[in-house]
Amino acid sequence: METEQIRVQEVAAPAIEVKNVVKIYKLYDKPKDRMKEAMGFGKKQVHKLHYALNGVSMRIQRGETVGIIGTNGSGKSTILKIITGVLHPTSGEVCVDGRISALLELGAGFNQEYNGIENIYLNGTMMGFSEKEIDAKLPGILEFADIGDYVHQPVKTYSSGMFVRLAFAVAINIEPEILIVDEALSVGDVFFQAKCYHKFEEFKEQGKTIVFVSHDLSSISKYCDRVFLLNKGVLLGEGTPKEMIDAYKRVLVGQYELPEPDESGDLLQDKEIRGAAGKAMGKGRAPRDDGGEGDPDGSLNPQVLEYGSGEAKILEYYLTDDRGMRTSAVIKGSVFTLHMRVKFVQHVAAPIFAFSFKNVQGTEITGTNSMIEKAFLESVDAGQVKDVTFTQKMSLQGGEYLLSMGVTGYSGDEFQVYHRLYDALNVTVISDKNTVGFYDMDSRVCVSEAEGKPEGFGGKTV
Repeated sequence: METEQIRVQEVAAPAIEVKNVVKIYKLYDKPKDRMKEAMGFGKKQVHKLHYALNGVSMRIQRGETVGIIGTNGSGKSTILKIITGVLHPTSGEVCVDGRISALLELGAGFNQEYNGIENIYLNGTMMGFSEKEIDAKLPGILEFADIGDYVHQPVKTYSSGMFVRLAFAVAINIEPEILIVDEALSVGDVFFQAKCYHKFEEFKEQGKTIVFVSHDLSSISKYCDRVFLLNKGVLLGEGTPKEMIDAYKRVLVGQYELPEPDESGDLLQDKEIRGAAGKAMGKGRAPRDDGGEGDPDGSLNPQVLEYGSGEAKILEYYLTDDRGMRTSAVIKGSVFTLHMRVKFVQHVAAPIFAFSFKNVQGTEITGTNSMIEKAFLESVDAGQVKDVTFTQKMSLQGGEYLLSMGVTGYSGDEFQVYHRLYDALNVTVISDKNTVGFYDMDSRVCVSEAEGKPEGFGGKTV
């Protein structure tokens, strides 16, 4: 009985446990201040304390695929470096049970003067493998990296894409029990990324633990079992990818006055967590195009192309999600709304409000306007301000898109552009299922036993 209890405890033991970790850096205004303090000159403290991590705790079970998300400077890379032993915490404890393979910063663990083969043996030796064991693994590493004869050249001559190919190939072929990846996959091309994520799936089936940091929310949504949300060194919450991505979108725009908890269970309702978020981020304001403050998530295009005859002016524009929260990230399949505030400088007989989506390559994907929708066919007087909304379901595939909008109309038979904004807003569509082409047909598939003869189906029989 006692043996069984010990066995249960062993099975339940986490792969990674982070206990109340704090990481503090001393910041100096001038380099000479650091030297003065180190040599004991002066009694006045000349440094400021920066909490890269402030009391962070995480428990990651064996076989889990866990994502860590957050804004730049939130401590994501710092926590990974502490888990892998690259950094030591100021206080707190980290327990790791299993062989770790880490792909952190580009170039970490590689000698720039060595060629690819030499670096493979260098990394393998550092991980405790014998030369004979590395010999056996070498074909698999070279096949996965697929960089051809460049493997015999010094890695200092590699492109960033070739570098990450080799680094990832080494990381996954040394039989790790825990794989840790920090944004490195964003360097490789789309085909290599697909290859890496397929490897993630294999690792999951083998019961291995994966921890990765990424700004690609679609990948986080698709591959992760759980997600941790960090902000300015504070752990705001943990939960399902959907819960944490939704919370992250609100962090981006400083929306902390949250609605009452619904059935899905919002992990940012706790007052202490909300307070930590408020201190970390401060109050946010909506994206504006009228000189006002704000663009907290960097979604506005600072070089937006705008033109028009000036009879109308788009003062403000932004998106809201299905909860009514301002955002630039929309989950595929959910309802979102485009908001435009338009001021009319002159009388306009029948203004037309419009928007369209392009992909990053510049291809026009979809769009509509108030005339097509037969939504507004009235005249507007000078000085009036209109709030315009377009509400629809997001059916585009996961990825990055550019949103354009405008106010147009007709003067007699002549088409007029009063104000148009091209590529004004970057919109991220988050998806855990991308189909073929630009949009999802949202098909419902049913497979059942056939009844009767094939001819009875009404189609062509092969």
